[in-house]
Amino acid sequence: MNLKQLRAFLAVAQTLSFAQAGERLHLSQPALSLTIKGLEESLGGTLLARTTRSVNLTPEGEALLPLARQLLADWDNTEELLRQQFTLQLGRVSIAAMPSFAGNLLPGALKVFRDRYPRINVAVHDVINEQVLEMVRHRRVELGIGFEPPPSRSVLFTPFYLDRFVAVVAADSPLAQLSSLTWQQLLSEDFITLQRPSAVRLMLEEGVSELHGKLAVAFESHQLSTVGRMVAKGLGVSAVPALCIEQMHELGARCIALDEPRIERHIGLMRLADHKLSSAAQALQDVLMECARAAPALN
Repeated sequence: MNLKQLRAFLAVAQTLSFAQAGERLHLSQPALSLTIKGLEESLGGTLLARTTRSVNLTPEGEALLPLARQLLADWDNTEELLRQQFTLQLGRVSIAAMPSFAGNLLPGALKVFRDRYPRINVAVHDVINEQVLEMVRHRRVELGIGFEPPPSRSVLFTPFYLDRFVAVVAADSPLAQLSSLTWQQLLSEDFITLQRPSAVRLMLEEGVSELHGKLAVAFESHQLSTVGRMVAKGLGVSAVPALCIEQMHELGARCIALDEPRIERHIGLMRLADHKLSSAAQALQDVLMECARAAPALN
């Protein structure tokens, strides 16, 4: 039983006329008769009782009629739904992003996306960098944003920009008057950072260990916003990716260039190499790349 046969059966059942059904379907009566015959043969019995003067449904035809109506309605609804998704009139896409990106640059990109595709639902998973990669690998999301992962054949990474770590100090700190800081100057103060296994924390520890030894932490938190507020209140200093500069300023802290050593790493988009993106995910990827190119301060 196929779609063409069901449409032919429904047309004849509704009109009780092969001539009228043929006109509706733009089929000749012989072609229509062959289509109905093929349906009856596939089901194993007669659906229409035909004479030279009339056409009537057999009991089996009566039983098939409401089912045929429902099947064709479901098909048409599914066809329309897919058409809307392919043309980005409807759909859903899931993305995972590390908190430093999700809370700073992602909202602006999502605003651009929403303006263009108002009926696409976007699910954002705000998770640590390591979880971003795992969610992409296990197909829980189509797109991920985070620090560049180790080389892999299964995951494609497209860099947005090379981010660097900057110092975060209280606005009324003497350090806030300087144009740049060294790590030695920064680490002479109480240090505040994210808890493990945050990628930010691990990168900081790895970056300073060779020249300054183990990172001594006075306060730690799971949220960058909490780190920024503690710095703003004068509890200590911190270091965060440059993409968090605006967020730190909004929290009342100040960001200053940080050198010796310069800790930097690419931030970009992750997706599975063997997975074709949905139309919605492809559109979101295009917007993210466009917004990344339009952020000169971070390039």
